[in-house]
Amino acid sequence: MKVILLTDVRKQGKKDQVIDVSDGYANNFLISKGLAVPYNTQNKNKLERDMKIREDNEEALVKEALELKNKLANVTIKFKAKTGKDGRMFGSISVKQIADELKSKGYEIDKKKITCNHAIDSLGVHVVDINLHKKVVANVNVHVE
Repeated sequence: MKVILLTDVRKQGKKDQVIDVSDGYANNFLISKGLAVPYNTQNKNKLERDMKIREDNEEALVKEALELKNKLANVTIKFKAKTGKDGRMFGSISVKQIADELKSKGYEIDKKKITCNHAIDSLGVHVVDINLHKKVVANVNVHVE
């Protein structure tokens, strides 16, 4: 019997995948637990519509992320830090501080989306990556004085 999976099922397949399983397994487990629906023209058409809607939403999210990336391209965040005699900072700049500074400039970005390739513990300009979407990564300059 062919079924369309509504969720990921271990050792069977991923969500929205059409699989062929035995009638008993399909009726007694997958369909009764709400993990799958029978494969017929009505459910097939519903699956295609849902996939199309998800693709459109994904394209809209990517477009929105690209617009934000273009805005962030010109942003430079400045921090003032205390240093020792050799020019090394006491402590470092954290991603939470960067997120708070971006928020004060009007950009609502979660600190979990900000990644630093190295610790910001020296003076100068550092480049920080912001993962706006899995396909879009923006770069922001962090200037430490």
